[in-house]
Amino acid sequence: MTEKTAGRSLGTVGIAVLIAAGLGYPLLIVTARTLSPADNAVFLTFWGIVFGVGSTLAPVEQELSRLAAVADVAGKRANATGLRTVAVAAAAVGLFGLLVALPPVSERLFGEHTVLALVALASGLAFAVQFGTRGTLIGFHEAKSFGGLVVSEAAVRIGLLGLFVVLGLNGVVPLAIAVAAGSFAFLPFGFRARKHLDLTGGAEPWGVVARRILVLMLSAGLTASVLTGYPAIVKLFATTREELEALSGLFLALTVARLPLLLLSPVQAMAVPTVVRLSQDEEGHGKLRALLVKGSAGAFGLAAVGAAFGWLIGPWAVKLLFGAQYDVPGWVLAGLVWSSVLLGAVMLLAAVLVARTEGAKVLVLWALVAALSVLVLTFAPGDLVLRAVLGLVVAPTIGAFVAMAFVLRPGVRAETSTG
Repeated sequence: MTEKTAGRSLGTVGIAVLIAAGLGYPLLIVTARTLSPADNAVFLTFWGIVFGVGSTLAPVEQELSRLAAVADVAGKRANATGLRTVAVAAAAVGLFGLLVALPPVSERLFGEHTVLALVALASGLAFAVQFGTRGTLIGFHEAKSFGGLVVSEAAVRIGLLGLFVVLGLNGVVPLAIAVAAGSFAFLPFGFRARKHLDLTGGAEPWGVVARRILVLMLSAGLTASVLTGYPAIVKLFATTREELEALSGLFLALTVARLPLLLLSPVQAMAVPTVVRLSQDEEGHGKLRALLVKGSAGAFGLAAVGAAFGWLIGPWAVKLLFGAQYDVPGWVLAGLVWSSVLLGAVMLLAAVLVARTEGAKVLVLWALVAALSVLVLTFAPGDLVLRAVLGLVVAPTIGAFVAMAFVLRPGVRAETSTG
């Protein structure tokens, strides 16, 4: 792929991500204003589980894009290794979904709306196939189809949710079904991905495939604990009703701040084949290293600017969008923005490690980030909101420096074979 083609592909994916983000925010606004605070808390719990599973499955997209890029560089179609990767991931999601569906677990999570566990299970299984489809498309640089799938996912959600609200189906379960429906947006795009697959050829052994993708999914699961699952962790530390009420605004603001990161998966998936292709020679490797240095420095600058804006206008924006009942201090929003920007940087740097098939380092990186967030939340001084925000700030900041150390060490390139 030429630099001009790569630039067009990046622009297409970037536009698709921005459109999808624009379609996602109205969904959160509608649900916050349609549901009662108690029902919205249940909805956000469902949201966290669905997109937590989605975050855990992000390595499927990256791994399929890597396999596709390697095949494309060799002038071949991708073999059955990708299909086995999706199958293993779907099996893991199915086991997790059945665990969530157990009555003691589903009742604790969803109260009387235990059917949401089955909705989340269906969404997770569809996500596994969708991410495999997206990874294959972007690995063979079909940016238009890839971008169309990203936008379609968000469009299906907001379109169906709007229809349900108009029809008066504005309870927790119908709105959750609208969210889950977006996971099936891959269906019209499956034929485009299928033409790039050669399922009659050889494939890596199931054991090799399973070990690689499960390690990456474990890493991504740790990512989800600070991406979408953080409210559930913080909730375990709340012991009084006053603390729960104080956390309500934080949880809503956190969900909004993390939404762009849920849409970063397509950019991660595109980063993997880009790293593979740039690593073909010394010149490309040098360009990649320079890009990583500039991008990492830029992330800290963007985080600082974003934090300043979050402090100044964040509280006003939250009240305007979600109602006066959500009163979130400026310093909280500043911390959330700083955290979200640097967490995004860590996610992109982790994609470089995926391209290099360095799954162990990805696991170490996210284990460190997750552990730091919990340690700060547990042992830092101050009230629960302060500790929660500190955990969000400290963990990705240190994680960003560790990720930079991993990817910028000299003499390391991406893997350029499937074996």
